[in-house]
This record gives sequence, C-alpha cells and structure tokens, in this order.
Amino acid sequence: MGSFNFFTRKKQVDSAEGKTKGLLAKELTVAHLIGIGVGSTIGAGVYVLVGTVAREEAGPALTISFLLAGIAAALSAFCYAELASRCPSAGSAYHYSYICLGEGVAWLIGWALILEYTIGSATVARGITPNLAALIGGGEKLPMFLSRKHIPGTDIIVDPCAAILVLIITGLLCIGIKEMAVVQGTITSVNICALLFVVTAGSYLGFKFGWAGYDLPTGYFPFGVNGMLTGSATVFFAYIGFDAIASTAEEVKNPQRNLPLGIGGALFLCCGLYMLISMVVVGLVPYYAIDPDTPISSAFAKHGMHWAAYVINAGAFTALCSALMGGILPQPRILMAMARDGLLPPFFSEINKRSQVPVRSTIVTGLAAAVLAFFMEVSELAGMVSLGTLFAFTMVAISVLILRYIPPNKVPLPPSLKDSIITVSKQYDINNAKTTTSSSKYGNTDASTSEDKKPLILKDDVAIQRTPFAQYFSFRRYVNKDNKRRLAGRMIALTCLGAFVVTYATSNLSLVSFVRFTLCGVGSIVLLLSLALLSIMEQDDASQNFGHSGGFVCPFVPLLPIASILINSYLLVNLSMATWLRVSVWLAGGILVYGCYGRTHSCLKDVIYVPAIQVDEIYRASQKTSHV
Repeated sequence: MGSFNFFTRKKQVDSAEGKTKGLLAKELTVAHLIGIGVGSTIGAGVYVLVGTVAREEAGPALTISFLLAGIAAALSAFCYAELASRCPSAGSAYHYSYICLGEGVAWLIGWALILEYTIGSATVARGITPNLAALIGGGEKLPMFLSRKHIPGTDIIVDPCAAILVLIITGLLCIGIKEMAVVQGTITSVNICALLFVVTAGSYLGFKFGWAGYDLPTGYFPFGVNGMLTGSATVFFAYIGFDAIASTAEEVKNPQRNLPLGIGGALFLCCGLYMLISMVVVGLVPYYAIDPDTPISSAFAKHGMHWAAYVINAGAFTALCSALMGGILPQPRILMAMARDGLLPPFFSEINKRSQVPVRSTIVTGLAAAVLAFFMEVSELAGMVSLGTLFAFTMVAISVLILRYIPPNKVPLPPSLKDSIITVSKQYDINNAKTTTSSSKYGNTDASTSEDKKPLILKDDVAIQRTPFAQYFSFRRYVNKDNKRRLAGRMIALTCLGAFVVTYATSNLSLVSFVRFTLCGVGSIVLLLSLALLSIMEQDDASQNFGHSGGFVCPFVPLLPIASILINSYLLVNLSMATWLRVSVWLAGGILVYGCYGRTHSCLKDVIYVPAIQVDEIYRASQKTSHV
C-alpha cells in the first residue's frame, strides 16, 4: 500500500456491545420504514412514466417491464437488507463501504450521495409548483409570492414555492424523526389512495367499455422482447428510493428485524402498485394513442371521466411532497456519519439533545436544496442522481461479497494502546513459535513411523497421487487456508472487471464487430469463471459473526450480488457522457477536499491495526497497566 495506505484503511464494524456517542433517537418501526420507503420511491414520475415507456418502448408489455425492473431492484435491496441489519448505523452505502472497501471508496460514495440527494431534492421541489397549479386550476390562481417569476435580462426563472416547501420540510425534519415519519406516512397514504382510485375506477371502465389496449393486431409485444427489456431498464429508476430506509438504520427499533422487513415491504408495495397502474392504463387506451404528458388523466377523459383529473393531480402533488421528504432525509445523516469519522468538520456531527436529530446538518442540507430549487432549473442534471445511486448500489453488492469471503480481520485501535499491543503481539509470537516447534517435533516423529501407523487419510492421498490429471484439476490443490482470502479477493476484483467489460461491449455499438464480440466473450468468460470459483469456495466462517448477528442474510451468494453488479454496471455504462463528465468534475472536487481535509483529520489517521483475535487481550492488558 505504501504511502497510499490511507486510501484503504477501514473502520471497525458495528458490534452489539459497542456504543456510539450521540446516538440518534430509536423511534422507527416497520410501518414507519415502509412509509419512508414508499414515499421516497413513488414520486410523480409514475403518473407520466407509464405513458412515455408504453408509447415508445414496451407497449402493453409495460407490466412485465415493471416486474422485471422490480426483480432487478430487489437484488440490490437484498444486499442493502443484510448490510443494514449487520451494520445498523447512519450513513447507508458510505458506512458499509468504509467497513468493507476502505476510506477512499467510502469518501467517493459519500461525496456522490451528497450530490445525488441535493440535486434530487431540488429537482423534485421544482416539479411541485406546476402540479400545485394544475390542482387549483391554473398557474394564474397561485398567490404572487408562490408563482414562478422570470428575472429580466437573464434566463433564470425563480421558484419561490419550491424553496418555501423545502424550508418547511427542513423545519419538520429538525423537530424529530418520528414526527417526520408520521407526516410522510400520512401524505404517502393520500398518494396510495389516489393510485388505488386509478386502479379501481380504471378497472371499472375497462370491464364496462372493454380493454381496447389489449385488443390489438400487434399483440402483447409490439416492440418485441427487446422493447420490453429496454422498458425495464427505463422504469428501473422508478424504484430508486428504498435506499433511504437504510440511511435511518440508527433510528430503527430492533434493526435486525425491522430494517429488512421495511426495505422488502416498501419495494414489494411499490412494485405491486406500478404493475397495477400500468396494467390499467395500457388496457384503457391503445399504447400508440396514450398521451405521453398526462397518460392517466387523458385515459380517463376519453371514457368521459374528466373529474378524475383532480384526484390524479392530488396524488401527483402528494407524491412529490413525500418524495421531497425522502430526498432530504438521508443527506444530513450521511454528513453526520462522515463528520463522525473525521472526514468532514465536526460541525456536521452534532446531534440536538432534545430532538435527537442532526439539526445542523439538516439545516445546511435544506438551505442548499432550497437555493438550488429557487434559482436553477436542475432537471437536466437529474441523470447525476441516477449515477450516484447506481454507484452506491454497485458498491453495496461488492461489500456483500467482501463480507462473505474476506471479512476484515483486523481492528483499528488508538495509539494510546501501543504498549499493550506490543506486549500482546510478542506473547502471540512466542506462543506461535512454541506451537510450530511442537508440530515440527511431532512431524519428525511421525515421519519415522512405519507406513502402517500413518493415518488412513494419508493413504487416500497417496492413492490420489496416482492420478495426475485428477490431482492437477483438484480445487484443494490450489486453495488452502493460507491463500484462500487472497484468491477470493482476486475473484471479486475479476468479477467487477468482467461485468464492466461485458456491459461496455454490449452497450457500445460504435465498436467494430470483431472487437465488440471479442470483448463480450472475454468478459463473459472472466465473469462466469469468477462466479464458478466463488460458488465452489467456502465462505469465511468469520462472516457469520461479523457485526450484529441474527439479522437478515442475503440468499444465493455469490450469484445474487454478482447479478446486481452486472445490472447496475449496464445501467451506469448507458448513462450519457455529459452526465459522466458532470459527476467526474464533482468527484474531482471531492478528491481535493479529501486530500486537504479528510485525509489528515480522519479518525483512523494514527490507529494501529491488530488481528481481531488479539483485541480482547489487548484491552485486558491495558486495564491491568492502568490499575498498576
């Protein structure tokens, strides 16, 4: 690692016995978490997205597109559920990456999430004003202090309503997490009722007048299976938001039980609602006749139910308000987690004693989002939100693989324990030397015994040696206790490389066919070989007790995390070059901030890493020394 060891230093995993200073209030239950997850996920986009994707990409197969996208999102949700229950502290993907991948990657993820939530909140806030105007009958009916205004001589259109709503929600978040969860749950319930109205009333119209959208000569797949899969990739982003639940891990009662249930319940409910809405809308109107701007209200209007637009507009307005709450909620906790670790100034880590929330971080977050929402049209930057989220999803999946196969086996201890560390390390070295000497003597004695006195297993080994082909291809020949972790680490790295090569080659149509197919073949071989070796290899026993035990365990490892990495890589590669350039500039600025402040102020700056098995003995030795 050399002089760059600061980039890979890892912090200690959460433990059931450990205590964190300034704990947040543990107030959230499963119902609160589902409300936060659904509210953060189902924004007003669903009221428009169904029309655009059905008309241009999927047709009547939109329902299957939502199902496939939901399954893809569930892969990331499974990974989040395990890590959130094992490491139930604030910070979400930043926190997990700091434990499993190191400080450098964790900083980049935290910095990317700051951008994601700030722009995401501002984008949602700017969309509230038009929906509020539609709800009350037009923009001219809005009060002057809420209506949008153009600044003469510039291209800037200010949005006071958006900024005011951001500040109101910021104040609500400062009051307390439980109060915010109750308000968001109430608003989300109104949105769900509006969606259920669409499903119920739309089904009534469909059975009364016929399902014209399904009675087409082109069939159920007018754009083919490829169109359906393209639609799945598009609507996948409608599931982004459940990760907000993980950011509240420190405020959840019984996180080992409630966090997985909250994440799974929110995702299941969102997927069900998306599928029902799409099933109704594409059935009422042929896909080619759907209005891409107002697909739901126009579908009802074609059947004479014009008044339904008021219910739909109310649902869209409440969806945006709830999504705005879900967008602002995680960022203060990420800022707080980064400040706790010393990567940001301690100003952001202070927790209000009365409300038990990070008030300062919340106020800074709210002010930044309010300023952006007031002055800037940030819809063109929405792609940056997707990139930050997909980057976090990918790192979380990689963290699950690391946790299972190569969980960190060294613990950072403060330099004040240096003398105890030296003492205990010397004692372990002496004990190991004695054990080695004893084994050597025993081995020499055993070597002098006759063949008949050797254990039977050695006779089997001798028999195996008679078949060189089987011995050469034996997995145990190459994998043992000494090199298992190193080999597993290389396989995980090759998995990421193979996923990138495959997705890049399949997505870049400008490549020469020979080069493209060659890259696809090489990437696929690397990916499948890594998957096969990881599947054969036993997972590390230490992973069972890593962090808080007794919580959710991600199934089908390594297949599930690798599938998640592959899907997220595909979506990342297909983002526009302009989005990548904008995010690269932001990350470059983040690296500069880290180099100037975070690297030198990190809580891990002067720590000493020791094997986990020595930690208890070191603390006991330190206590004895202090008593003396």
